[in-house]
Amino acid sequence: MEKWDIYDKDRNLTGKQMYRGDPFEQGAYHVVIHVCFFNQKGEMLIQQRQPDKEDWKNMWDITVGGSAIAGETSQQAAEREVKEELGYTLNLRNCRPSLTANFENGFDDYYLMESDVKISNLPLPTEEVKQVRWSSKDDIVQMISEGIFIPYHASLIELLFDMRKNMGAHNERKE
Repeated sequence: MEKWDIYDKDRNLTGKQMYRGDPFEQGAYHVVIHVCFFNQKGEMLIQQRQPDKEDWKNMWDITVGGSAIAGETSQQAAEREVKEELGYTLNLRNCRPSLTANFENGFDDYYLMESDVKISNLPLPTEEVKQVRWSSKDDIVQMISEGIFIPYHASLIELLFDMRKNMGAHNERKE
């Protein structure tokens, strides 16, 4: 059973922990990570979840996602999840998330990576991932509307594609 570190609303560690599935106490939060790989054509690597997963069975999702376990930083959790789900080694020691979105019980950290990962080199399927493929922003938004992709806000998917080469909330162009 996964054990998570608990943070306060300002993302400070509280020294408390909880197990996955336990109810959240008032003011308790945890860290979830997402890693999105984009290729040179501007497509995102997406994954189809295994049919025996607890949540979102058989649905398509962004490249990788999962909760940080106790003792992990966001970067360490992202590295571990990429290895577990795709069998791919990633080094994020000097990286910060490109985007963090707050949700009811935590913080979603998104890492946006440019990498032409060769699908044929990935040891798929894995315990968590049935298959992967490269997809355009429009394809993903269409899959969401068809109900075969985890129901992210279409605007979030668009934002991930828009931010893939830039950190921050505005374009690199200076006027």
